[in-house]
Amino acid sequence: MAATRLFDLQSEGQILVMVLLEDVSSLNEERLHSELGRVIAQFEASQLKHVVLDLERAGYFGSLMLWAMNSLWQRARARGGVMAICNVSPLGQEVLEISHLNRLWPICHSREEALASVTARAGSPASESKD
Repeated sequence: MAATRLFDLQSEGQILVMVLLEDVSSLNEERLHSELGRVIAQFEASQLKHVVLDLERAGYFGSLMLWAMNSLWQRARARGGVMAICNVSPLGQEVLEISHLNRLWPICHSREEALASVTARAGSPASESKD
């Protein structure tokens, strides 16, 4: 654990909830690859199927983060899962629109909205214990 983690990982039923812990506007490629490897390993070792990515702390993100998002989506999709993104800044929304990735993943205002979107698209409850 030399470097701090970029993501906090939580689960809601079959949904992996990834919460970005810091700004990624000047993200180091090696660090992202390392973190993404950790996330993917945990995802693949679990019974989780879907992904919600909370980008509240990312004012801006570039191609590295887009690559990471696509990698996560591909893993979820391989399991028959879906992905949603939430708490995206106006600049982040613009990046997703320009790259047309907003057509692949719902962009939600809140984590609760993203969980509901994933649940609706997946056709199964996100969590039976969620209040």
